[in-house]
Amino acid sequence: MAFTQPALPFAMDALEPYGMKAETFEYHYGKHHKAYVDNLNKLTDGTDLADKSLEEVIQISFQDSAKTGIFNNAAQVWNHSFFWNCLKPGGGGKPSGDLAARIDKDFGSFDKFKEEFANAAATQFGSGWAWLVDDGGTLKVMKTPNAENPLVHGKKALLTLDVWEHAYYIDFRNARPAFIQNFLDKLVNWDFVAQNLAA
Repeated sequence: MAFTQPALPFAMDALEPYGMKAETFEYHYGKHHKAYVDNLNKLTDGTDLADKSLEEVIQISFQDSAKTGIFNNAAQVWNHSFFWNCLKPGGGGKPSGDLAARIDKDFGSFDKFKEEFANAAATQFGSGWAWLVDDGGTLKVMKTPNAENPLVHGKKALLTLDVWEHAYYIDFRNARPAFIQNFLDKLVNWDFVAQNLAA
């Protein structure tokens, strides 16, 4: 069973009015994400991992230093598929309902959450990810290097932002803080985050 690349949940140009060009997705989704899927299929073809779920491959390969290449590609397939769902045209702003209440409870306020999340994304040295996670019933912000994600740390991912340079260079050049602010103001799909929290 080959691993497949899920379709984007929006048209390539759907986020253009909100700061992300179609060209970004042509490269980021069409080349980078696709390459991770293709590499993962090559690396697992004919092995006992080929019939495992993507999440199982991530967990197994993370524990085995001989499978670092498999882990990097599998985790990046998962991370990117998750990230696309964290975006929506005209998103951003504040969440509502139980999610908003939980953020207020665990961070003190939505503004404090935003500050902590933006700081995690801005200070992740080199390539990586910023996450909002459910850690045993408490919402927390964390950052991970390279392909690493909350799954391997026993936490449930709710929201992520890709801070690899290829995620923002076309739209924001080297201005990562502007990319982060734009994400929070205009792109976050709070409905997806709320679904993850409720699941």
